[in-house]
Amino acid sequence: MTQLVLVRHGETVWHEENRYAGSSDVELTERGLEQARWLAEWAKSAQLADIWCSPLRRAEHTARESVSVTGLAARVDARLREVSFGEAEGLTVAEMHDRFPDALAAFQRDPIAGRLPGGEPPQVAARRFVACLDEIVAEHPEGQVLVVAHSTAIRLALCTLINVPLRRYRTLFPFVRNCGVTEVRYHGAGEAGDAAIMEFNTPVGP
Repeated sequence: MTQLVLVRHGETVWHEENRYAGSSDVELTERGLEQARWLAEWAKSAQLADIWCSPLRRAEHTARESVSVTGLAARVDARLREVSFGEAEGLTVAEMHDRFPDALAAFQRDPIAGRLPGGEPPQVAARRFVACLDEIVAEHPEGQVLVVAHSTAIRLALCTLINVPLRRYRTLFPFVRNCGVTEVRYHGAGEAGDAAIMEFNTPVGP
C-alpha cells in the first residue's frame, strides 16, 4: 500500500491578507522558505521513494528543499496545481463581497454548485488531482511519496478518496496549514480506491 504524504506549500506573500491565490503564481515569504526547510528536515528521515509537486512556484520552491536533502528529483505535474478561482484570484473575501456578493454567498453556501465566477469546476480539479495520485500509486505501490500541492486541491482529493461529497470540503477540512503533513494510505483507482487518512495537518516545525 502506498503512503501518500500530501503537503500544502509554504506561506506566500498573499497569506497575511488571506488573498485567494488559485492558479496565480505567487512567491513564498521568508517564513514560507523556513517552513520548506522544516519540511526538508522531516523528509530527510522519511525514506521517501519519490517527490511530486505542482508546477506553481510556491509548490516547486517548497519541494526544492526536500529534493536537496534526499537526492530525489521532483516530478512536476500540472494535475497537482491549485484550483483556479477565476475572478476571485488575488482578492480577499471582503473584496469579493464588494465585487460579486451574490456569487460569494452562493459559494459560501455550497462551493460546488456555486463556484466563484470564472473558476474551475471543483469536480474537474478533484478528478485531475486524484488521477495523478493514481499514477503515483501505480509507480510506487509500496513506497512513501511526498506530494507538494495546494490547500483546496488537497481537500477536494481527500473528500474523493474517502467518498465524502465534495461540497463538504470547506467544513470537513476547514484549514490546511502551510507545510503540514497529511498522510494517506491508498491503493489507487480513484473513487473505487481503498484510502485511509492516517494523520491530518500535522506541523513539521515550531
